[in-house]
This record gives sequence, structure tokens and C-alpha cells, in this order.
Amino acid sequence: MRKNLATMTAMLLSVSMIAASAMTVAADEVELNPAGTYPIVKDGTIEFEAFTMSMPNVENIQTNDFTKFMEEKTGVIMEFQTGGRDDWKDKLNMLLQSGDYPEIIFGVSTDLAKYGVKEEMIIPLDDYLTEENVPNYLKMMEQYGLDMTREADGKIYSLADINVCYHCQYGRKMWVNKRYLDEMGCEIPTTTDEFYDVCAKYLEYKPNGIAVAGAAQGWYSRMQDWLIDAFVLMPHKSQTLVVRDAVAADKDGKMTCVATDDRYKEAMKWIKSLYDLGAIYDGDFTQTGEQMKTLVNQPDEPVLFFTAGTISDAIAPASNPDFYRDYVCMAPIAGPDGTRIAFETPNPGVDSGAFCITDKCENPEAALRWVDFFYSEIGDLCSQYGPEEGTDWVLNPEGKTGLDGEAAKYEVLNLYTSETQNHDWQDIGIRVAPADYRLGQAVDADVDPYAPEGLEKLLFDASRDLYEPYAGTSDIQLLDTLKMTDEEISNISVIAVEIEKIIEESSVAFMTGAKDIDAEWDSYIESLNNAGLQDLLSTYQTAYDRSFGAAETAETEVEAEAAE
Repeated sequence: MRKNLATMTAMLLSVSMIAASAMTVAADEVELNPAGTYPIVKDGTIEFEAFTMSMPNVENIQTNDFTKFMEEKTGVIMEFQTGGRDDWKDKLNMLLQSGDYPEIIFGVSTDLAKYGVKEEMIIPLDDYLTEENVPNYLKMMEQYGLDMTREADGKIYSLADINVCYHCQYGRKMWVNKRYLDEMGCEIPTTTDEFYDVCAKYLEYKPNGIAVAGAAQGWYSRMQDWLIDAFVLMPHKSQTLVVRDAVAADKDGKMTCVATDDRYKEAMKWIKSLYDLGAIYDGDFTQTGEQMKTLVNQPDEPVLFFTAGTISDAIAPASNPDFYRDYVCMAPIAGPDGTRIAFETPNPGVDSGAFCITDKCENPEAALRWVDFFYSEIGDLCSQYGPEEGTDWVLNPEGKTGLDGEAAKYEVLNLYTSETQNHDWQDIGIRVAPADYRLGQAVDADVDPYAPEGLEKLLFDASRDLYEPYAGTSDIQLLDTLKMTDEEISNISVIAVEIEKIIEESSVAFMTGAKDIDAEWDSYIESLNNAGLQDLLSTYQTAYDRSFGAAETAETEVEAEAAE
């Protein structure tokens, strides 16, 4: 009986495997349904191997409800390989370098200059970006332009991720304890002089207090960057090289290092005066965002000012509601010459690299039609919050308004959670959320901004009322991602890291008085030049001119044709 049972089991498995084989069509033989219709595959299914980043709050992307929904809707089955938030880049590079890499890479931005332009492992998509394959994507990109996704060789190797977060554009924010100001009889400072005076008064009011808290790591937690903006606009990390090289463009498009500007020097001197006063905590230059959070939340509430992209990074609204309400966002302060600048990101959230196809893929058309669903409003709602309309989300909720005060486009019923779940992808994969869509999410018109559910409104109002009015007032232009060649990146990557090291170490020394800025400024500039600053600026300039020079030429040609 055991022998007969084993024989029957083997026969059943064979039949199942034959049936499965018949249903899964070879990639190069698959027939697709007409554009814009689902399923994508006419008969059976097609499989792809894909790499993406996993997240702690998604239990298993392979068995996730949204994954199953996509399989049923499209006829496309994705076999996932993943890497975590801290190791995905290493895992992906190992796969690419081994030669045993997947057909699709999405939700992470790989090195397109190397693996696309140079190595040709990631294929150009120009010929595939048609109305037949990606109608949603083309419509979505009309307002941004496909040119922003072109690499240094002029070809497109990826689709874009679109997440235009209004309050993220003005993420460099300062928060102040308004209760303390009221008790001291002070107003929120609006100038560097007033800021100094309030810090001095606070240290008399609370001798063991910390007037200004910040962190070396964290989302817009560097207090010195916010303070420097009262003198000159301080760049964030390089969008291209991901280092703090302080490179930007002047009003004529010439590359400059802001950390060599005389106004930067004056900012260093003013911050040193705050340090000498005792207003700045030594740990501000080294601690993490979590350590700053611990500092802010001490029982005696020692901190007057702190920098953070969102107040919730430092104080939990649900567990500490009264303390949370003590802090308000404040506008940028004006420097001695009246300079008052709000940092605004050069790119509010549209980046290439979100979806790539490698030369292992035998059916790029099917892969692109699969991902095109994400570039629809329904696609983003399904991936972020779950695929069940009426349970996870609703469209055009009656009587509801969005953050922008207009009629709401949608209401989320299955809210984001940091707890592990397996219903939706949340932060995995591709985000497609242009500005009008994000601002169109339903919010209670009477929501308390200081309630946990009112955070988006709190950040929106602070950005609109306190920061947007001072954006665009600088003669410094921050740089978006510049498309460099693999050779250019190789030539300057080590230089950029050394430049960052010199700037960071010297700035801390200047701000704390470990170095005399007047006596040692010239040697600081010399050390930057010796490290290759001019080569760095020259390479940036070449990439900048290649990108923006071509755009200006095209615009001139269009104007000339119109004149004719």
C-alpha cells in the first residue's frame, strides 16, 4: 500500500507540474492582451525574478495580500529577492557583480552610470516607453518631463519614483518651547540678535538647560544648518554623491562651495558666540536623532530649541501629549544684513531609478505593463494601503476636504502602521504621489493639529505659513541630482569624501573655538584645494552644463522655430 501510495503521489505531482508548466508561459513566447487591459498575459501567467527592499512592517512580500492581488490582476508572478534597509545595496551589488542577477530591480536606486551606461547590464528603456506599454507613466510624467530620467549618455534606464511631499520640501525646521518663552516673557525670535538674547535669558531661567539641541544624524536634525541659513543658504547632502561637500551653483550657474564663502565664515563666528554663551550642547555635533530624542524627553524638559523635520521625531504626541503641545514651529531668522532664507529642496520628490530592467529579461513589455499599474491613482492606493476599495480606502469621499482645503480625492481607511502586517506594501516598492494627490487625502477640517492624527496638518501649516514665504530668496541654487558618467564618479568620489571630512571637522572646530577661524581660515581653504576641491567643482560643472546646457539649447531651438 505504501508503494502504491508513493507511486500515485508521484503521478499526481507530475500531473501538477505539467499543468503548472502549461499555464506558465515562456517569457519570449507570451502573448499580451491589448494595452491598458488586464490581465496583461492573454493565456496563463509569466514569471519574473525581481529585487527590492524589504521593510520591518511587511511580514512577507511574497505572500502579501497586495502581491496576490497583483498576480490575479495581471497574470504576472514576481519571485522576489530582497535586502533590508541597511544591507540592500550590498546585496544588490553582489548580485550584479556575480552575474547572477534578477530581471527586474525596483524600489531601490542602483548605480545606473555603472551598471547601465557602462556595463550595459541594465537596459535602456527609450524604445519601450510607449502608450501601449506605459500609458499611466507617460501621463504622470507630463508635468515633470522624461528628460529628468536621462543618464549621461542621453538614454533612459529607469522609471521615476514620484513622492512630492509638500512639508518635506521645507524639512529644515526649528521647534521652540512656547511655554518657556511665555514664562520668560519672550517672543519667538525673528533675528540672530533676538535668538542670542532669548538663549541668554533661557540659561538664566534654567541654568542647567540646553538652549539649542540638534543631532549629527537624523531627518533635518543638524542645528547648525538651520542657523547658517541666516547668513547663506547651506546645502544639504549632495543629491549626486550623497556627501556633505557643500557644493551649489551661484546665480549664474557657476559651481561654488558654500563652505568657502565669507558669509559661511560669519555664520561660524556667530554660532561660536552661541557656543561660548553655553547655548549649544557639545553632543549636538555627534549624537544621533534617537539620542537627541532621549535628551529632549528628559523629565526636567531641558531643551528650548531643537531642529527636526517633524516634531514627532523628537516627541511622541500620543504618549506625551502635554509636552508635545509645548513646542511650536518657528520661521527662519534674519541675519545681520537682513538675510532670511528658508531651505527648500531642489527636487521635492521626483527621482529616477525606481524601476529598472536588466538584460536577463526576455519580455520587457510585460514587465513595464505590470509596473504601469503603480502609476495610476488606484495603483498607489492599493500598494500603500491595501487592494480592497471600501475597506482600505475610498475615492472622492462625500463632504471631505483635503489638506489643501479642496474636495478630497480619497480617504484612507487602513492607516499606515509601524506594526508588522501582511496586507499591503506600505513603504516597499514604488511610490507615485504627485503634489495634488498627496494634498488631496481627506483630513478632518476640524482636526486638532496637535492630536496624533493632526500631524500632517501641523506640518503643512508650518511649511506654508512659516517657510514657503522665505524660499527662493537666496542667490545660491541648490543642485538636483546630476547625471554623471561612471568615470566622472570614480574620479571624484574619493575627493568628495575627503572634502566632506575637512568641512565637517573644521566647522565643528570653528564653532567650538578649537580652531581660531580668523587665524586658520586661509589654511582651511588651502586644505580643501589640496584635497581636490577645484577638480570636484569642475566635474560638477561639466555634469551641470551637460544637463542644463542641453535643456537651454532645446528651449532656444523651440523659441526660434516658433518665431519662424
